Amino acid sequence: MTLARVDRRHRRSPASPGAPGLDDRKVISARRRRRSRRSLLTALAFVAPLVAYLAAFYVYPLYRNLDLSLRDYTVRSFVAGDAPFSGLDNFRTVLDDPTFGPAMRHTMIFTFVSIVFQYAAGLALAVFFNRNFRLAPTLRALFLIPWLLPLIVSASTWSWMLNSESGVVNYVLHLGGVAPVDWLTSPSWALTSVIIANIWIGIPFNLVILYSGLQNIPGELYEAASLDGASAWQQFRRITFPLLRPVSAITLLLGLVYTLKVFDLIWIMTKGGPGDSSSTLATWSYQLGFGTLLPKFGPGAAVGNILILIALVFGLLYIRVQRRQEA
Repeated sequence: MTLARVDRRHRRSPASPGAPGLDDRKVISARRRRRSRRSLLTALAFVAPLVAYLAAFYVYPLYRNLDLSLRDYTVRSFVAGDAPFSGLDNFRTVLDDPTFGPAMRHTMIFTFVSIVFQYAAGLALAVFFNRNFRLAPTLRALFLIPWLLPLIVSASTWSWMLNSESGVVNYVLHLGGVAPVDWLTSPSWALTSVIIANIWIGIPFNLVILYSGLQNIPGELYEAASLDGASAWQQFRRITFPLLRPVSAITLLLGLVYTLKVFDLIWIMTKGGPGDSSSTLATWSYQLGFGTLLPKFGPGAAVGNILILIALVFGLLYIRVQRRQEA
């Protein structure tokens, strides 16, 4: 019998017992494809609501804001939707406006001073509560009150406290023999007043995030440092602060993005005044778009896009720093 004939007989012979035949393999492959397709459809069903939410409340508003900043909108053209394309004219108008310089400077001061004091106070409180004494949970809950209150309530409370004539702050200063301060009506103090209020509101957020980070630091490190004779400050500088660096970075980034866009607090307390002494890019954008009888939608949207660009730059810097640290 030739080798070719044996090979043909071998091909025609039935499969060995227990081994799947060609039809069985096709069935198994089809089942796997159906299972994979079903898993993909299930995953898409779970992702679809999130994608729809992001598209409706993030992508579309960003697109509309960009479109507003690139067209010459008036009230009539805003309703009719036939505003002519103006390119970067709105951005040039904003950058040439004498309000832009003070608003940018106030935004930077308001943001960085708020972040520094919020982080420092939040870190100090997180380290304090990490000692786990008896009243720690109760006090932590009380410190969360500023964060839980609606912002309009917090801003109205601070407006009352800092009132020049009937505010409790000036009353306390009077008891101490200090002359009253025009906190909200003086160009020298208006920005300081809104910064103080914003620091008070932001401390609980830093406290919660940093306290959570402290819980992930092994206690054995502190025990070993104590046995080596390290002081409390040395333990903080050599153990706590370095190991909190990733948590601190995301806390500062989120605080930066949030503080850049703070509008309601400043608007309720000072409306950006007196004059432009406490005006920021956020309040100026609102004033341009909605604060006058003849709104300037294009320049207002341009200011908003500048804020978005600033936040994006800091976000990219954070990602780059994180990648360097992980490498």
